[in-house]
Amino acid sequence: MRGERIYLYDTTLRDGGQTQGVTFSVADKRRVAAELDLLGIDYIEGGWPGANPTDDAFFASPPRLVHARLAAFGMTRRAGRSAANDPGLAALFRSGAQVITLVGKSSARQAEGALGVSRDENLRMIAESIREAKRHVAEVMFDAEHFFDGYFQDPEYAVAALVAAHEAGADWLVLCDTNGGTLPHQVESVVAAVIGRLPQAKFGIHAHNDTENAVANSLAAVRAGCRQIQGTINGLGERCGNANLVSLIPTLAFKLGYDLGIPHANISRLTHLSRTFDELLNRTPNRHAAYVGAAAFAHKGGLHASAVLKDPSFYEHIDPALVGNSRDILVSDQAGRSNLLQRFAEMGIHLEVTDEQVRHILEVVKRNESQGFSYDAASASFELLVRRELGRLPEYFEAVRFRVIDERRFNARGELVNVSEATVKLRVGSREYHEVAEGNGPVNAIDTALRKALARVYPSLGHMRLVDYKVRILTPEAGTAALTRVIIESEDDEGRVWQTVGVSGNIIVASYNALHDAITWKLLVDGVRPPDGAPMP
Repeated sequence: MRGERIYLYDTTLRDGGQTQGVTFSVADKRRVAAELDLLGIDYIEGGWPGANPTDDAFFASPPRLVHARLAAFGMTRRAGRSAANDPGLAALFRSGAQVITLVGKSSARQAEGALGVSRDENLRMIAESIREAKRHVAEVMFDAEHFFDGYFQDPEYAVAALVAAHEAGADWLVLCDTNGGTLPHQVESVVAAVIGRLPQAKFGIHAHNDTENAVANSLAAVRAGCRQIQGTINGLGERCGNANLVSLIPTLAFKLGYDLGIPHANISRLTHLSRTFDELLNRTPNRHAAYVGAAAFAHKGGLHASAVLKDPSFYEHIDPALVGNSRDILVSDQAGRSNLLQRFAEMGIHLEVTDEQVRHILEVVKRNESQGFSYDAASASFELLVRRELGRLPEYFEAVRFRVIDERRFNARGELVNVSEATVKLRVGSREYHEVAEGNGPVNAIDTALRKALARVYPSLGHMRLVDYKVRILTPEAGTAALTRVIIESEDDEGRVWQTVGVSGNIIVASYNALHDAITWKLLVDGVRPPDGAPMP
């Protein structure tokens, strides 16, 4: 088995969006897709065209993918319609996706009870839909919904659904443990039996995590012959979630030796990807997550710590650097040093950095993160921190003072409105600038006032805009006095997108700090000289 190719199919943008409390914007979906493509995932399922405006907008302007193939998800034709005239299928065909994945019932009980169709009609729906999809795209997958339950109830019918899809031209047959109740030994046994019945077909596994076995079930399916795994980042999904690709990838690559089409150097991005994704969704990363959690390779002082210092393999099953994580030993000041140097390289900081400077920056990062900062989803702020500590960051502007007023009043038409007004006084070099601006909320007002003042000196800021704004309460027990973290995402006309962070007990101050970093980073990457013609550090 070692060295065989396993294909990874990510369903985060659809299954992940079904997680309670998770909603993707179009910008979120594009950013996640870009990260998955950079990692080296084979297939990225963008969503269900025609199901909602967000998915329609995503497929109308999809991200440019270099490695991955974009898949569109939908269901087989409706009863009483032809596949060529089914509106749901038509939306898939118009999506522009390279791959179409169709879900259909492989359980007789589901077909009759949920769809209200006969067993034979359900098989026709599967075959005709696959056949029509193959007329539009080169690659079509069939997700056999409720497959394992259907197989236990009526194995002949469950296999008949697979045969219908295979004979109609489906390139992959994906066996779905839809309610997540199947156990690993059952998965391995059923998959082996089914592959024996259809040896020419290519099989995949789509496991849900309702018994905490989605990863184990996926591995069991691979042992039995499946060569495609469907899953999500951090195991997101409805109810208890889906198979977690973040833990599956290193297990398949480093434990079982399969070829995932992902260079090992890319797998070292997993920790960053996992934590960035959580921060994007305003979720607290799981410190105890396998491979990528902050505590995954943490050792307290004492017997374990001293043993790890002698030989890490005593208490670590892999080198944490393989997945981009780091060993954390409380008695050691070397924790995170290699990761920090790797981040320098990723940022393009090719400077002579002494060990003392590295230790100092690491101390600053740790102190800031203990105060609520998170740099995994704010790489621009991280770069500015490093450059600032190295004396390599110009001071483009300084806030002398600012004020934000929120007013709730009736306008001239008698309508109750909320108006935010920001006043800023900035020092740029030896000059001061004073501006006032209104906005749609206090953050928009202060952003507008800042750039209104600075645009006189730095005209390139006119090509920059704020595209996302996220707030997390870090100390909810403090009530209205809670510590707040703000993450701002900005973009410019060059197509650059960057994230910055601010933390404070005052949400306006946190927002200003994140805005200050966003503007500073834009000026830095544009190569703008600091005021009064001073040289760049």
